[in-house]
Amino acid sequence: MDLIKMIEDEQIKENLTSFDVGDTVKVDYKVIEGTRERIQTYEGTVIKKQGEGIKSTFTVRRLSYGVGVERTFPIHSPRIENLTVTRKGRVRRARLFYLRERQGKSSKVREKRIY
Repeated sequence: MDLIKMIEDEQIKENLTSFDVGDTVKVDYKVIEGTRERIQTYEGTVIKKQGEGIKSTFTVRRLSYGVGVERTFPIHSPRIENLTVTRKGRVRRARLFYLRERQGKSSKVREKRIY
């Protein structure tokens, strides 16, 4: 077996929360500032998922003081403490880049009905 593949397989997280594009998620991310360590919460809509295996990432977009902010997280990062899905979205696309031009109510994603 390939040495790089073996190292990547050791670092893959087993207990991942299932989420899709369009979901509103809350990511608890460990931030290191000098010698101190704290957990920062980042909440927003998932607009993109890409890659496979250890290299897979997802991008979360939120509005902060009227300005759109996007942040990309590696799914299998050891710095992600917790990932919580707060709202399931109903979308028909794999990439929600059209949300970048929208503000206010038009930037909302419909909620998925669960029967």
